[in-house]
Amino acid sequence: MVRDHWHFTSAPFDGTLDPAAFYRGAPQEEALARLEWLVEERQRFALVEGEEGCGKSHLAALAARRLGGLGAETALLSLRGLAPGDWIEMLLERLPLDAASRAEPLRPWQKLENRLRENTLMERTTALVFDDVDVAPSDAVDGIVRLIGAAEPRFARIAVVATTTPAGGAGLPKGLRDRAAVRIELGPWDARDVAGCLARAVVRAGGRADIFSADASETIARFSGGVPRVVVRLAHLALAAAAGDGLTQVDAATVERAWRELAPQAAAAGGDPSCDFANEPTVNPRVRVVRRLWGA
Repeated sequence: MVRDHWHFTSAPFDGTLDPAAFYRGAPQEEALARLEWLVEERQRFALVEGEEGCGKSHLAALAARRLGGLGAETALLSLRGLAPGDWIEMLLERLPLDAASRAEPLRPWQKLENRLRENTLMERTTALVFDDVDVAPSDAVDGIVRLIGAAEPRFARIAVVATTTPAGGAGLPKGLRDRAAVRIELGPWDARDVAGCLARAVVRAGGRADIFSADASETIARFSGGVPRVVVRLAHLALAAAAGDGLTQVDAATVERAWRELAPQAAAAGGDPSCDFANEPTVNPRVRVVRRLWGA
């Protein structure tokens, strides 16, 4: 069993969106600092752009937590997969309305405006974090444009954060993109961030900080291109492979073997390893055996 082999108390790379578990590298810390500025300077809108796998959803969860720590009333909503008309009801469910306010026979938008007015009167910022705005239904995008562009006093203490891919961001309405007081490019981790992520994850799980050798960490950084999603997947498989071999430390050769099993086409072609890995390649039988080790 992998956990027994490494003396883990939990899985170090479980892929959850728990803000406490996600490693905040230099790109995340820079983004959070800019979002704090957004609230402190009472600006309306920040647009976060990042390629798939770079941690936009994790950052959204981190942002909601960080802005809440600044005293803002926060709500986080993923817009991916929503049907037209659903977004505002789901947003209201995430705001701490009392029972009487929820039961009022008002349209959802009126309920939202009432809450914004209450927070403004209490001089409290309402921070709304929307993940995946580039795949949102059009009425949700229109609603966000209204939130960040309305001149009424009730909207004076609102801060909106939206995440998108660069390609998706280019397709957003010009009225939305042009209103961004802050535009954040969420890039990949460097080798130092990758090493920090690996060490922090295994220590949180009860393991040794040096389970991944320095060469193994550098190999993961190189193969993953620093993309957080790929870093986590490759580290997960390398741990299992090393445990299956009875190793006391994950070495570079084990990382490379795990990658070759996971992305055999990229390995054979000598191409960019992170591309095949990030795009969910076909997994061969040997990798399925490695994965089963985690539940053994």
